Amino acid sequence: MLGQLMRFLPINHRLYCTNGVHSASARIAHYARLGQIEAAWRVFHGLPNKPTICWNSMVSGFFQNRRPRQARQLFDEMPERNQASWNAMVSGYVKNGMIGEARKVFDEMPERNVVSWTSMVRGYVEEGEMLEAETLFWRMPEKNVISWTVMLGGLIQEGRIDEARRLYDGMPERDVVARSSMIAGYCHEGRMREAREIFDEMPRRNVITWTTMISGYAQSLRVDIGRKLFEVMPEKNEVSWLAMLTGYTQCGRMEEASELFKSMPERPIAVFNAMILGFGQNGMLDKAREVFDQMRERDDGSWSAIIKAYARNGFELEALDIFAKMQKAGILANYPALIYVITVCSSLAILDHGRQVHAKVLHLEFDSEVFVASALITMYVKCGELVKARRVFDKFTPKDVVMWNSMISGYAQHGLGEEALEVFDDMCAAGMAPDDVTFIGVLSACSYTGRVKYGREIFEAMKLKYSVEPTTEHYACMVDLLGRAGHVQEALHMIEKMPVEADAVVWGSLMGACRTHLNTDVAEIAAKELLQLEPENAGTYILLSNIYASKKKWKDVEELRKSMRTRKVSKSPGCSWIEAEKKVHMFTGGDGISHPDHKLILGMLDKLGGLLREAGYCPDSSFVLHDVDEEQKVHSLGYHSEKLAVAFGLLKIPEGLPIRVMKNLRVCGDCHSAIKLIARVTGREIILRDANRFHHFKNGICSCRDYW
Repeated sequence: MLGQLMRFLPINHRLYCTNGVHSASARIAHYARLGQIEAAWRVFHGLPNKPTICWNSMVSGFFQNRRPRQARQLFDEMPERNQASWNAMVSGYVKNGMIGEARKVFDEMPERNVVSWTSMVRGYVEEGEMLEAETLFWRMPEKNVISWTVMLGGLIQEGRIDEARRLYDGMPERDVVARSSMIAGYCHEGRMREAREIFDEMPRRNVITWTTMISGYAQSLRVDIGRKLFEVMPEKNEVSWLAMLTGYTQCGRMEEASELFKSMPERPIAVFNAMILGFGQNGMLDKAREVFDQMRERDDGSWSAIIKAYARNGFELEALDIFAKMQKAGILANYPALIYVITVCSSLAILDHGRQVHAKVLHLEFDSEVFVASALITMYVKCGELVKARRVFDKFTPKDVVMWNSMISGYAQHGLGEEALEVFDDMCAAGMAPDDVTFIGVLSACSYTGRVKYGREIFEAMKLKYSVEPTTEHYACMVDLLGRAGHVQEALHMIEKMPVEADAVVWGSLMGACRTHLNTDVAEIAAKELLQLEPENAGTYILLSNIYASKKKWKDVEELRKSMRTRKVSKSPGCSWIEAEKKVHMFTGGDGISHPDHKLILGMLDKLGGLLREAGYCPDSSFVLHDVDEEQKVHSLGYHSEKLAVAFGLLKIPEGLPIRVMKNLRVCGDCHSAIKLIARVTGREIILRDANRFHHFKNGICSCRDYW
């Protein structure tokens, strides 16, 4: 009896120890998963005898908490290692994106199993190093279904769908994950028939498979087929409902989306966000706001969605207001929200707001994101702050083509052609291939610097050297380049020989050249084409009228005005805005100024009127379209929106700072002349961004050299 008892004691003792060891290992893993790595270390450190399984758990825990150095140090101290120890190191380095370190450990392993090989292949796939992944995969002495599926996912991720299908067909065993991956790959490529074939052949499907198929139909805008599949799903989860809902919103079928939204058994935040985005994309701003206001809880995606809705529908100031409320609510701005707000600041050219958002970007450490950096460069360019734009540009490496284009176009728009061409040279020296947008900026820069010969060479090199096919925009730049230099006939010949149809931009460029060089004959040709393309655009009538007036062809001027009255052509209402005292102030032309400071503004305009008359300014009434007497025309000119904004800027913007004004239309010739003189008589720098370009007024001179 005693002998039998003694025989069982060691076994029970071993069982107790095994249970204790597994308990300690589980506790270490549990604390590591929670991010409490110090607590995990205390459990490990407190063990009198540390079995290998606990060492392995602690190594994995360090990797899980982004502490690869401590993981390596502990691994090196291990008294005994098993296969799991080595695998923990390989998979740990892979999960931390340290593929080189993972490979070193892999190569040092005394023995490798299928887990070791698969971890390494997965690492290369995740890093996008598919050549290494494939080489290793085909060297594997043994492959399981996970290995095959990892390799399959890598090929699909690279868009190599046909190669993925060949691998799929060669798999000895296909589980639901492999089949679902193949379906997702086909859906992403829009090859729904092949995706459906695999789906229909599947012996067993899970909710992910069903949802993937429905999402594919939704993304390819075949939402009715997706809905039929959705109705027969044996089990639906939140993602399934969201996929179906998104399908309707992407197709603009918001009524059906609303019905589905109301019928959902549960409505998580992501579903509310999808509805806000859907309503916003379809211009139903009131509905988007209604859904937003209904939400009991909101995440950063909710705020981002409503900001995007307002921004996309032309309510930029409201978008900024919501962004401010988001900050007050203590919600950290996410990546999309910052992009939308930076875009709004670019659109309105409001520098102070843009600077505040830039500060948020730095605080949230998004400044290393290439799209954020590009958006910031564009914002500073459009706000006329080229020094700051260049600073962001110079700090960021590596630069993508969008960044280079932003700087080239930015300098060109500001009339700084030499600087733009220098950036283009740097771009080519850096090995970055220019695209079609690059050449628009470069040709514009050639135009502003009068480098006709270089512009011709660049235009020829586009197709021959850089394989970029010229578009109508490039031809418009060439017409502008030739016209600005006085080669009006050559510009006309280029238009006549264009392989693509000339649009209003091309003919408008020629019209601008005719105005500068007073070429009535070609102006009439350009005007005829423009009036066919844009019969209600008042700008063409104004330009042609000015050319006739300069040639004293008053009969033609009258005929043109008569034609305008017959066609009921009227000038679009001008609107200008300026940022001052942390607010955006809007102005429209006319006497009825609704601004709270209108009396002060009118007083400043009167004061400026006296100074301008002393400086020799004479209002040019040819820029007024209204059929009124001369006195009323002169009065109307004095209250154009850009003049109101400049007057307000003189009142509110401190001395020494430039006055920045934005306008929705092209600045009229009279305002351009007046603002040049205002800059001279007040000693202030005025930056005006109109619909075409930037005008930097200083000491009575404009950066556009009176050609815009």
